[in-house]
Amino acid sequence: MNDKTEPGNCFEDFYPGQELVHAVPRTVTDGDVAVYQAIFGPRFALQSSTIFAEAMGHPARPIDDLLTFHLVFGKTVPDISLNALANLGYAGGRFGVPVYPGDTLSAISTVTGVKQNSSGKTGVVYVHTRGKNQRGESVVEYHRWAMVRKRDLDAPAPETVVPELPDVVPADSLVAPWRFERGYDPVLAGSPHLWEDYTTGEKIDHVDAMTIEESDHMQACRLFHNTARVHFNQHVESQGRNGRRIVYGGHLISLARSLSCNGLANAQSIVAINGGRHVAPTFAGDTIYAWSEVLDRQPLEKHPGIGALRLRTVACKDRACADWPLRDAQGNYDPAVVLDFDYTVLLPRKAARSAQD
Repeated sequence: MNDKTEPGNCFEDFYPGQELVHAVPRTVTDGDVAVYQAIFGPRFALQSSTIFAEAMGHPARPIDDLLTFHLVFGKTVPDISLNALANLGYAGGRFGVPVYPGDTLSAISTVTGVKQNSSGKTGVVYVHTRGKNQRGESVVEYHRWAMVRKRDLDAPAPETVVPELPDVVPADSLVAPWRFERGYDPVLAGSPHLWEDYTTGEKIDHVDAMTIEESDHMQACRLFHNTARVHFNQHVESQGRNGRRIVYGGHLISLARSLSCNGLANAQSIVAINGGRHVAPTFAGDTIYAWSEVLDRQPLEKHPGIGALRLRTVACKDRACADWPLRDAQGNYDPAVVLDFDYTVLLPRKAARSAQD
């Protein structure tokens, strides 16, 4: 009866070196941008104002970097994580050319590792995904790993292969997606704090918070073509370990990024995802707070008007971000932590206010 439907891959279907060409290329529209803004509320000037974007060398407003990431990620779900219990982490993510409404995105993934869990019921699958536009140009690439159910619990465990993943994306490999045609106006961006105003080790409490509604995270998954069953099927999930639909982990990344605008308003672009963990599940009704720590700051030699900040942004549920320990003495995360995200952003340097890059 089900010979025409696709049940999705389970853990034993994956093997290192396997290449997965993901179906249904996705053309980005202005409507997609409007829905994304309505759900997450990002306020960065580059993606909000055509005039501001033109002053930074763009022909039009580029779409939010994380919208690019989610659209490419969503292409991979039917082949990689349709039967996943959780997406666990990221590494080595690098953004390429900007994406504009009208561009069409597609994705290919290569399986780089597999490791069966001790329970014998699930395993971890490692993949390297590459997203491209209609001209074959890279828009984003990244490594991720997910915990996937086994179909046959008696199937023998495969040989364990865990890939070596980079700790950080080198600054000299970052793609600077803008320049300064007419200088830079921090007043219009919403903050006077440029690259030189941040110091390594500095922590920024983003103060604001956002409560996740059930309709928000389900609509976001539909927008991204993310079909993972754990986000949609309450009938099944009510009988599982959590008893509720889990919010897509990328939803937390976008919420944290939007909240970070209060304190990092001039961080106009994300250019790298160095690493990240979804520490605990999130559900509708949880209220998300965020704070960021500056891990490193580097000038870009090829772009003297631009500086890079490596950030660690931590998202917490139902707890404001005060100066409290992230982990206990045994190294366990505080129960409020749901996301620990390491990424690199670009900010203008002070010289960019009046001089062309």
